Amino acid sequence: MRIIIQRVSEASVTVDGKITGEIKNGLLVLLGIEDADTGEDILWLSNKIVNLRIFADENGVMNLGIKETGGDILLVSQFTLYASTQKGNRPSYSKASKPAIAIPLYERMIQQLEDDLGKKIATGIFGADMKVKLLNDGPVTIAIDSKNRE
Repeated sequence: MRIIIQRVSEASVTVDGKITGEIKNGLLVLLGIEDADTGEDILWLSNKIVNLRIFADENGVMNLGIKETGGDILLVSQFTLYASTQKGNRPSYSKASKPAIAIPLYERMIQQLEDDLGKKIATGIFGADMKVKLLNDGPVTIAIDSKNRE
């Protein structure tokens, strides 16, 4: 699994003119899924997301996680995180999982994040044409791949 985490002051996702997920202060998480992903990837990434210390403490130092700030999470599926641009100018998405594999993993990630965060999270709609709006705070943007656990 690959994620892009963006610390945001606000973020929303709209499908067919209707907001499907919206948060104020928190994290926008873009999630890409490949066939090799497992429940272990979900557990590891969810733990990383909710405990990543990228929010400022009283001294202005990034020392707090989302749970400590009371912030929210907006999770958006994004198969383009598995784009391969090695050949030509049209990206290949062959590494991205097809919906039959990706949807159950996406739904498990939602449940795991809610369990680890201790509250509901906001989401987009898997496979929909989504419009994502955000106000990146910092900016703070971090890429994490569950297969590259440094």
